[in-house]
Amino acid sequence: MFEILLSDSSGNPLYLQLYTQIRNHIRSGVIRNGTRLPSTRSLQQQLNISKTPIETAFQMLLSEGYIVSKPRSGLFAVNPHENRTTSDHSVDLQQLGGAQYPRTPSSAAPEIQIDFRPVGVDIDMFPVRMWRKTLHEAIENHSADIGKYGNPQGEYALRVVLADYLRKSRGVVCSPEQVVIGSGFAYSFGLITHLLKGIHRIAHEEPGYDQVRELFILNGFHVLPIPVGAKGMSLEALEASGAQAVYVTPSHQLPTGAIMPYAEREYLLEWAKSAEAYIIEDDYDGEFRYFGKPIPSLQSLDRTGRVIYMGTFSKVFTPAIRMNYTVLPLELAQRLPELLHMLNAPSRVEQWAMTSWIEEGHWYRHIRRMRNTYRRKHQRLLELIKTHFSNHVEITGHSAGLHIRMELKTRLTVEELLRLAAEYGVKVYDFQQSWINWVEPEFPEIYLGFAGMKESAMEEGILRLKKAWAGAWS
Repeated sequence: MFEILLSDSSGNPLYLQLYTQIRNHIRSGVIRNGTRLPSTRSLQQQLNISKTPIETAFQMLLSEGYIVSKPRSGLFAVNPHENRTTSDHSVDLQQLGGAQYPRTPSSAAPEIQIDFRPVGVDIDMFPVRMWRKTLHEAIENHSADIGKYGNPQGEYALRVVLADYLRKSRGVVCSPEQVVIGSGFAYSFGLITHLLKGIHRIAHEEPGYDQVRELFILNGFHVLPIPVGAKGMSLEALEASGAQAVYVTPSHQLPTGAIMPYAEREYLLEWAKSAEAYIIEDDYDGEFRYFGKPIPSLQSLDRTGRVIYMGTFSKVFTPAIRMNYTVLPLELAQRLPELLHMLNAPSRVEQWAMTSWIEEGHWYRHIRRMRNTYRRKHQRLLELIKTHFSNHVEITGHSAGLHIRMELKTRLTVEELLRLAAEYGVKVYDFQQSWINWVEPEFPEIYLGFAGMKESAMEEGILRLKKAWAGAWS
């Protein structure tokens, strides 16, 4: 499900916030053409608001043509600018190995058949049987507690094993009392914005994670875009910005893929100490590194309690359980009782199951399998690009994570490259929405994800791109 971030401090009514965000999600492709929207009732439960603003927002979207209503089916997104047909069926990527594509693109853009989604995960690697067994055992083992509400901060046993895992894997030093189990990044960032009351100026990577940026803006923060280079965020620009807090993705910058070196991490921590500022470290895919030794998390280097550390189960396990975690500095963790009304941990059953999953070693084995799988896919994508594009592209941001950045040595624009790719049934990405102040690069930059793709579909996609961009190098 897509994220909706509503703010009580916004000057706009709830219906208008909801309408604007769904409309923008449809325009940007976050909500894809033909996607079924959540029902009014499910949005009520997700957002904890009445049905009136939801129905009003849907009515506005219907009247403007952003969604359509299908009898006994629900509401569906309409994006006429997305390069795909409006048919109700979807293409099975498992069957793409022998798929044929036209030698010459037709005048009407075909349906997108191969999608290099940067946020995809390998669904075939999900351990369905073992997880089902663990869920059943969790219910049986906790039958006496099945009718009780749990700790709103998260099950204590899960926080214990998670603190141990983070210490071993990322060097994070914390007690279970500092860990908050969340039900998605929007929930966790909403909690953080309330813990940072009194702070008004927050620095954000430029380019950076646009949904986080929008959440800060919705909650009344003045967001300061700080340029990102080969070593991550410009620390000189950060110092000059007057920021009171900063959001960073130092282990694999989103979207550029830059990794902040050790020296810069120490510099950033020194800035936070001297400025009495907080660092929000989003370690969204820190488990996946393919070259060199892992660099320690910022939190593991923090000796003055300035780092708020965030992680997720979405990339390694599955986004379907909507479970993540935040490690707060002691000073902020001690303020949690003031926000008890805001705390709302995910399903107790899934927390019990995840606790057992980690305790019994399944989590560690699963991570090893995922690392090997993604390392193989990552290597295969690099080989395909090198084979078929030779000296026409430069690959960056490929040392870690689940996507790469590709700079194309052509005078074509990003828009032209995306259109040509779509004409051959391939969707690639430019991440222009990641910028507050868009800066046209010398050469266009394209982003390719690989985690959610079969290798046969990956190869087919690169072959199609080779044909689509055949005239780009002249």
